[in-house]
Amino acid sequence: MRKTLVAALIAGLHLTAPAATQPAPKANAAATDAAAKAHQALLALFDEAWESEAHAAPEWATLRGDLRFNDKLSDRSAAGLAARDAFARDMLARARAMDAGLLGDTDRVSLALFINRYQQEVAMQGFAGWRTLTLGTLYGAQSALAGFARNVPVNNETQVKQWLTRLAAYPARVDQEIAILRQGLTLGWVTSKPVLARAIAQVEGQLTEDVTKSPVYEPFTRMTVDASVKANYQAQGQAAMREIFYPAQRKLLAVMKDELMAKAPDSGSLSSYPGGDKVYEALIQRHVTLPLAAGDIHTTGLREAARIRAEMEKVKAEVGFDGDLAAFKKFLYSDPKFFNQTADELLDGYRAIAKRIDPELPKLFAQLPRSPYGIRGMPPYTGEGAADNYNGPSLDGTTPGWFNANAISFKRRPKWAMETLVAHETVPGHHLQISRQVELGELPNFRRQSQYSVFSEGWALYAETLGPQIGLFRDPYARFGHLQAQMFRAARLVVDTGLHALGWNRDKAIAYMIEQTGHDATFMTAEVDRYLSQPGQALSYMMGELKIKELRARAETALGAKFDQRRFHMAVIDQGAMPLPLLEQRLNAWILSEKARP
Repeated sequence: MRKTLVAALIAGLHLTAPAATQPAPKANAAATDAAAKAHQALLALFDEAWESEAHAAPEWATLRGDLRFNDKLSDRSAAGLAARDAFARDMLARARAMDAGLLGDTDRVSLALFINRYQQEVAMQGFAGWRTLTLGTLYGAQSALAGFARNVPVNNETQVKQWLTRLAAYPARVDQEIAILRQGLTLGWVTSKPVLARAIAQVEGQLTEDVTKSPVYEPFTRMTVDASVKANYQAQGQAAMREIFYPAQRKLLAVMKDELMAKAPDSGSLSSYPGGDKVYEALIQRHVTLPLAAGDIHTTGLREAARIRAEMEKVKAEVGFDGDLAAFKKFLYSDPKFFNQTADELLDGYRAIAKRIDPELPKLFAQLPRSPYGIRGMPPYTGEGAADNYNGPSLDGTTPGWFNANAISFKRRPKWAMETLVAHETVPGHHLQISRQVELGELPNFRRQSQYSVFSEGWALYAETLGPQIGLFRDPYARFGHLQAQMFRAARLVVDTGLHALGWNRDKAIAYMIEQTGHDATFMTAEVDRYLSQPGQALSYMMGELKIKELRARAETALGAKFDQRRFHMAVIDQGAMPLPLLEQRLNAWILSEKARP
């Protein structure tokens, strides 16, 4: 797995930009024709993959603004999954057969990313048991339709009918999922008890006594249709909920409770599953994109936690708190003055912070994206411990980006932590980077929606550190909130690797997270269960941030007075998300071009 990283590919692709003073040699007609054909063949391959994935994942097509399959759900049958696997293998083989030497710089980067994407997919095909763990804490088969409902378009009668058609298809989709879960039972791969319990609670939260309060009914509350037909569609929606969606979810719930729970392991550590250690190695590679072992990352986490803890001690001394750091953290979570009184007050506070940040962004970027963003509360069924998150805008510009805030947990979200969270989820964090990527129209579509957690989460964590330049963290408590957010990600490096590779149990992981961050037990327990259900993903945040900081320091040293952070930030985000080795290679080339710039 580690040898298949895109770094191995780009080493032979000579992606470094030519010096500006060197004119390109004149190519003969045959070479020019060959290059043009290679370019067209590459674009045709990208288009074929893009089109096939829209057919195979119609929900994803809807979210990106492609409504041709707006009445369909993904085929998760054994035959459907086998067809997607075969397609991925075919795409990888054909992409590897491309002659990169005939391609221009942008095309070579695109080819490298395309190959890396399908390498990841094909590599994971070897882990049949892992692929049956489709229930999770933040996301999973149990909540996929409910999460999708919030973003599905219902702007006319056709789209409302399409949502009704999707609801009608849902029981078959549940049957497919049950077959996958039962396959996991036979392979010895069953979701762990803590994660399964959260998934069960999410299903139960969707089965509200009043069907109109279920998150899956939500599209019928915001549809834009003529008043003369609105009541009829709402009646059809309520009937579909009672007769189709609720029975299907109850069927899934019964399997989760009666078949899975009895076989569910207490641990959830990948090391406890057959072949799980190899799965974790592959997931580290996928989420970190660097050739690192679990022990290396664990050590990095311990080092960063110690560094941040020293900074926390300075804040405690600054405010004159009489007590140790643990007592200071307890004080910050116990004094009522640090908390909002209602969910709406919390949301209003987030929005006010965002409005303060927006006009400061030209200090950090040479260009800004056009896509707007909003801040909204998460549905209650997700639970008080669920992590805040972000959804990006669609490719066609019809939907904005959304910061989804856990507003029902307002009693657990202190005011001093709000600024850094807004910076992470909106601007200059996720929304700015992802909406900029969506708007890079000169890139192939797949690059405008590519997802590398280590890049996007690393960027968002780095973006938090820019807060002082845009008016954030002016009081010591807000600075502590920033440090806590950084500590949170450092502790994740320790805990994720501890759980899945170094023999830690769940209780030890929870205790460590509470001790290091000061967060309450409800949130930290939910977080540890998240690491159990998404191994390796939590590693991406700080590992990505550390690489971006390293590259910035390199650029500052190399360029001296010529270093311009606005240009540096554009250089980081203007190629879209990518693995860290490729990002490093691109920024090394950028440094050379900046040196040559007058």
